[in-house]
Amino acid sequence: MSEFRYRVNFEALCEKLQLGQLTGTPKALQGGLLHRMFAVQTSLGKYAVKALNPEIMSRPTAMPNMIRSEQIAHIAAAGGIPALPAKRFGGASLQCLDDQFYLVFDWLEGRCLKPHEIRSTHCEIMGAIFADLHRTDFSELGITKREAAPIQPTDWSSYARQGRANRSVWADMLLDTMDQLYEWKEKAIRAAQLLAEDNVISHGDLDSKNVMWNGEKPVLIDWEASGAIHPMQNLTETALYWSETESGDLDCERLFAFLSAYRRRFGPFDADWPIVLDYSLLGLLGWLEYSLKRSLWINCTDEEEQRLGTEQVSATIASIKRNADRMPEVARLLRATGGLNEQLFATGYGRK
Repeated sequence: MSEFRYRVNFEALCEKLQLGQLTGTPKALQGGLLHRMFAVQTSLGKYAVKALNPEIMSRPTAMPNMIRSEQIAHIAAAGGIPALPAKRFGGASLQCLDDQFYLVFDWLEGRCLKPHEIRSTHCEIMGAIFADLHRTDFSELGITKREAAPIQPTDWSSYARQGRANRSVWADMLLDTMDQLYEWKEKAIRAAQLLAEDNVISHGDLDSKNVMWNGEKPVLIDWEASGAIHPMQNLTETALYWSETESGDLDCERLFAFLSAYRRRFGPFDADWPIVLDYSLLGLLGWLEYSLKRSLWINCTDEEEQRLGTEQVSATIASIKRNADRMPEVARLLRATGGLNEQLFATGYGRK
């Protein structure tokens, strides 16, 4: 069992931040994969309160990263990006009470779209917003390059042995994919080294669960992963998030809508797409390792988190395999949509 435990105390938090008196029991909200979100109603209003994962916040880099991510969200919102940063109290976004960290947000009406609900119009809106985000000036933060430790190889065989010993439901799936995982991680590390010098500041996890919609108006939430990132890696990952159907297939019309809107707002874009796509697997591979650690009680706070980790292992392996299999097709679409070939651009190359 982990030594880290959530220690939420909403009554004390509301008193400290002068949010008013609780008028009901805070309600846990679904959707978060790292932290826990609650709807909190008080005598002065309604708030969304994020209780940050204590295991994650125990890491030396967690607090400065969280503070910086909220600075990014505030600058984005001030620059016209529809972003929802945390409320500031005494000039600080990150709140701490009895060793439990929180972020507090004004309540936002709306909902996140499920994959089957996403249409080309949503992708077009998001592509334009994403281009504006890449053009936003974050220079006041002084982030000139990616500030990350060297990427280490992963000992997938060790996780497989532990999974087999624990009779984990994902053990056979991991064993069957292990050789490919080593290959994909090696390529991703090499790609990261080749692309290390080109950066933008951006939201690092802008899939559909991190966008709230009220009609046709989106608001970008959950900025914890924001920071310096390669622009075309970020574009590719995000466009694929919005283009994947519920069954995991690629909807090329949605992909084209996202990329076309980005191109119209940002201008033509190009890259060594096979290298970029190798790099784009790095986030999924990292999430797989983190999910394995949760499932095996290596980095885990409680049974709910362990269950979530176990679910995510199988789903993430399947996602990595899908993304790897369709790399050639995606590279063709990126070349056609991002470049200067107006005929291919106008006819929606690769649409299905």
